[in-house]
Amino acid sequence: MSNLRVLDLVIIALYLVGMVAVGVYFSRRNVNPEQYSSASGLIPGWAIGLSIYATFLSSNTFLGVPGKAFGTNWNAFVFSLSMPLAAWVAARYFVPFYRSTGEISAYTHLEHRFGSWARTYAVICFLLTQLARIGSIFFGIALTLQALTGFSMELIMLVTGICIIVYTVLGGIEAVIWTEVVQGVIKTFGAALILYLVVDNLPNGVADVVRIGEQHDKFSLGGFAPDFTQSTFWVVLLYGFFINLNNFGVDQNYVQRYHTAASAQQASKSIWLCVWLYVPASLLFFVIGSALYAYYQVHPELIEAVKLKVAAEKLNPGATAAEISRAAAALLPADYGDKVMPHFMVTKIPAGFVGLIVSAILSAAMSTISSGMNASATVFTADIYQRYFRPELSGRQMLRLLHIGTVVVGLAGMGVGIAMIGVKSVLDVWWELSGIFAAGMLGLFLLGVISRQTGNAEALTATIIGVLVILWMTFSGKLPEELAAFRNPLHKSMIIVVGTLTIFLIGLLLGKLRRPKPLQETPAPARHSVV
Repeated sequence: MSNLRVLDLVIIALYLVGMVAVGVYFSRRNVNPEQYSSASGLIPGWAIGLSIYATFLSSNTFLGVPGKAFGTNWNAFVFSLSMPLAAWVAARYFVPFYRSTGEISAYTHLEHRFGSWARTYAVICFLLTQLARIGSIFFGIALTLQALTGFSMELIMLVTGICIIVYTVLGGIEAVIWTEVVQGVIKTFGAALILYLVVDNLPNGVADVVRIGEQHDKFSLGGFAPDFTQSTFWVVLLYGFFINLNNFGVDQNYVQRYHTAASAQQASKSIWLCVWLYVPASLLFFVIGSALYAYYQVHPELIEAVKLKVAAEKLNPGATAAEISRAAAALLPADYGDKVMPHFMVTKIPAGFVGLIVSAILSAAMSTISSGMNASATVFTADIYQRYFRPELSGRQMLRLLHIGTVVVGLAGMGVGIAMIGVKSVLDVWWELSGIFAAGMLGLFLLGVISRQTGNAEALTATIIGVLVILWMTFSGKLPEELAAFRNPLHKSMIIVVGTLTIFLIGLLLGKLRRPKPLQETPAPARHSVV
């Protein structure tokens, strides 16, 4: 623990104890599954908005965004610019829809609309998305704390994960939301503090950031040509819109929060509060990445240790010092961007401030992981266990199952995080995995809500075709050279765009082509009870 001072350790310990204490406090109220999953609809809208903001502002943002800005430019910021449009659609259509169903799961209505296969498919996509997200966040936090503590990334994930599991299991969604309110404030303050310290260490402050950033094209939002094979402005804008639409409209993490609000109006306001907070906050992290780039351009000798470490990780354990040095010289900023901010924290941030910033990074990770664990446990209980194994569960049995599901998801997420050790960019990994898993789920959901003519068979056919398209776009790059003509020519961020539109448009077309039955043969619509 030589990299952390006693004061830093005390601050971090107080933060962790405080988070667990919140879980213990709210544990007294968690006497039934409704309180555990929806807080009985008593959370104020502003708290829900801060909670959603904290979930968005994960350690992928805290570490991945500065690393991305350091290694490339501000192209990824276009993702944030797409949020207002997705928020408008969600507040206008999705929130009233979910509030009217009264169902805690976002996916129950898919069974009413298309059958049990649709509900199960969406649940599987959601759970895979959550495991990818939780794993990437565990990886990001371990990457930083390893540099600060010297402990192994596996041990860091285990200790952090146990703390998150404890307060999430004890306090339920109410503890998740109120801890996220605190965590949202802490992580925003931590980001502002990091930016101040970086700029303060530059000879000319902000002027150096602007000058060096302009020289190296660090502020570019990407090309504006209609090119969908590269990460252009339009590719990221489309990707961001579809991902954010999936987040606000289909993701159980957010849908579950709509039920914790006292009214649909409060739920809609929470979405807009998240947007107005997140867009400038994400810009702050891009500025941090550009400021770090400027700092290490002014002091290139200070980044050599990071480059040597990354080079050593890429080579065989028996590599000589000369081989490591040559490999380090060949590295590009994108190869070590994620490790730059942790290195700056270790070497340049004074005692006490490191503890505050580590607490902010912990906040960024814990808020998203805890909400993902709670939402995944709720979906597993409502959409899998009750649906297929034991429909009739007592309140106590359901609460126990929610607790077990929360623990299992947390442990599985840790396993995914450990498997990610060694990746180049945590943000790239998360974007790619989320686009793959979310595409089919969003396309099927839009088809069910918008098209009244599409039936079970048409939706199933469209989903099968859409999944095949997603698999082709994901894995065709591995085809041998003689089959290069069959590779996906589009950028990987287009997977969710093409996959979603494939399912939606084919389902829409098949629904319109279906020959309607004579009016007298049309059966009365079935009534479905609220699950």
